[in-house]
Amino acid sequence: MPDKRTPKLPTVERLTRAALHYLERYSSSQENLRKVLERRVLKACRVHERDPQDFADHIQAVIEKCLSAGLINDRIYAETKTASLRRRGGSRRKIEAQLSAKGVDRTTIEGVLNDDQHSDAEAARVYARRRRLGPFRNRADRNDRRDKDLAAMCRAGFSFAVSKAIVDGTAEDDGSN
Repeated sequence: MPDKRTPKLPTVERLTRAALHYLERYSSSQENLRKVLERRVLKACRVHERDPQDFADHIQAVIEKCLSAGLINDRIYAETKTASLRRRGGSRRKIEAQLSAKGVDRTTIEGVLNDDQHSDAEAARVYARRRRLGPFRNRADRNDRRDKDLAAMCRAGFSFAVSKAIVDGTAEDDGSN
């Protein structure tokens, strides 16, 4: 029979260790760290038949410790996530959705995106190059796949106008269409 470890009841110390271990590996927003700790508490509470709400104060104490130590900062998290997604060709809409899903508040997201130096046209060009869409596609397939390339660009969060300019452009265009 496999040896499964029974989760221990959470304490502030155990949750702090878990939070530090998580933050060593991943950058996180305040709300995302809360969700990670809540999942850990829920897992232990199922085994011990306890109410997870009994440990809400423990989670809040750990979050406050991490905030005061500077281990989590939603603004810095949003800036680094935005830069990473832009390098990979992420659109403004995609970035907003991902940051929202991680629990970053709207005002922080708007502030970071307003400070962002990259345009959606630049990101669309990177995305098209990475996915080999439009001008980065084999010339023989380009006309046959135009509509599919436009759809892929739009699904990635780029406007139709930006998508059309990239897909109908050339590989040498500077993206200022």
